[in-house]
Amino acid sequence: MQCKRGCLKKVLVTPKIFPKSVLQRNYDLVFTNTQYIVIMTIYCLADINIMKIIITTLFSFFLLVCTHTQAKSENALLGRTDLPKFSIKQDLLLLNYDLKTDVDDVHTVAAAYSIFKSERFRNVKRLAVSGTYGVQAGLYVRADSLFNLVYGVTWLDAHQSRLMSLRRTVDVIETTLSTKGRVWVAEAGQSDFTDDVIVELKRRNMDFNRSDIVVVQHSEWNEGETSKMALGRVKSEATYVKIPDGNQAGNGSPGFNEASYKISDLMARDGLMGKVWLAANEISKKYNGVDGRYLNKTIDEGGLDFSDLSEVVWILNIEGVESPNRFFEVFSSQ
Repeated sequence: MQCKRGCLKKVLVTPKIFPKSVLQRNYDLVFTNTQYIVIMTIYCLADINIMKIIITTLFSFFLLVCTHTQAKSENALLGRTDLPKFSIKQDLLLLNYDLKTDVDDVHTVAAAYSIFKSERFRNVKRLAVSGTYGVQAGLYVRADSLFNLVYGVTWLDAHQSRLMSLRRTVDVIETTLSTKGRVWVAEAGQSDFTDDVIVELKRRNMDFNRSDIVVVQHSEWNEGETSKMALGRVKSEATYVKIPDGNQAGNGSPGFNEASYKISDLMARDGLMGKVWLAANEISKKYNGVDGRYLNKTIDEGGLDFSDLSEVVWILNIEGVESPNRFFEVFSSQ
């Protein structure tokens, strides 16, 4: 599109009267091409200086409003501004593990043991579900012995029996919601199983609001491997929180993928903790990179990858555990 002043090229050439830094910071984030073109076309067609001033003022106000909205949205994703804290007395923590095909979930389950054996979190009402994978290809990682050690009778096997696991999960959720509790879902994998839960709740005519179910996801890859319909429904029917990737340090989430912290140190621990990590190491070695499964290089080198646990850390509002070293220092003392 070309206006009589020659100021529309490709999309639009930015008039010098608008601060360049503001546009660079906000253009891609806060308004659509259509909105931008409408405003700039009016600007281009304005022959009178006073019209320029009016349009410029309106446009500047528009930028300020959108910038504020964007900042508020980003804060809501990374923080807890609009959410209450997890209630140990009333709420349920649902831990979904895809276990396909990466063995990082094996380390995540093992690390979760340290949280739930601590005095602070031992009374958390929790339910773990294995095999909550989505549409991705690849083979499953069976870790039943580890789940028995860490979760006892509070876990279900959706890989072996998805329908039974779904029904029993919804039974537990119904009890939580009926007693005014909230369900917090830590998605160590995709959201397809969570979508099944929502569909089943609706089939049972269970009355719930978006704020009653909070789904926390840290991985863009997991989102991509969730069916589009399932992810869309979860985002529309529940409170969906995307936190930074737990594989990387310094981004707002703990960095729980670290080759330098050796699993051998944990396997040597006394008591059940040592047995938990011995089991995790045995299972990881059995499946890591085998028969086309993903090869987790950190784990292959003897390091730790419990990156999915970043979601549990966020849900339970655990602070000061930004690395594996700090995590085990904190939970060794509890």
